[in-house]
Amino acid sequence: MADSSFDIVSKVDRQEVDNALNQASKEIAQRYDFRNVGASIEWSGESVLMKANSADRVKAIVDVFESKLFRRGVSLKAFDLGEGEPQPSGKEYQLAGTIKEGLSSEVAKKITKMIRDEGPKGVKTQIQGDEVRVSAKSRDDLQAVQGMLKRAEDDLETALQFVNYR
Repeated sequence: MADSSFDIVSKVDRQEVDNALNQASKEIAQRYDFRNVGASIEWSGESVLMKANSADRVKAIVDVFESKLFRRGVSLKAFDLGEGEPQPSGKEYQLAGTIKEGLSSEVAKKITKMIRDEGPKGVKTQIQGDEVRVSAKSRDDLQAVQGMLKRAEDDLETALQFVNYR
């Protein structure tokens, strides 16, 4: 019998992120507490740039954007704020956040080590670029690995998806 397998990836639906950004932009334009403070949120290359006239307003923009991401089903672990504090830039404060996609090599190594140490015997892992392929003879073993990784997802600080289940 051939081995069954699946891939562990960390992907984000770009269209949903774009929709969340547009919704956040509309809400910021309409809300009374954002009037006349120069508040805005927009794409800046691959990052999301938030601007306002005070650090507190920038943090409020982050809250609005994160709520829109959450409502659209995008994991908040995929949104990385970097240092997290708004930086003064002239008369306004700015904060740039990025959308993380793909598993970093250190996270992929953590996942493979976790599966090797805690997972069922006979499960093989292989790092392939920014994803990890998990294979085993038994589909039950693969489902046990998926359950283990879902429980440990908070420790990994990245959103995981399981694809190509064969």
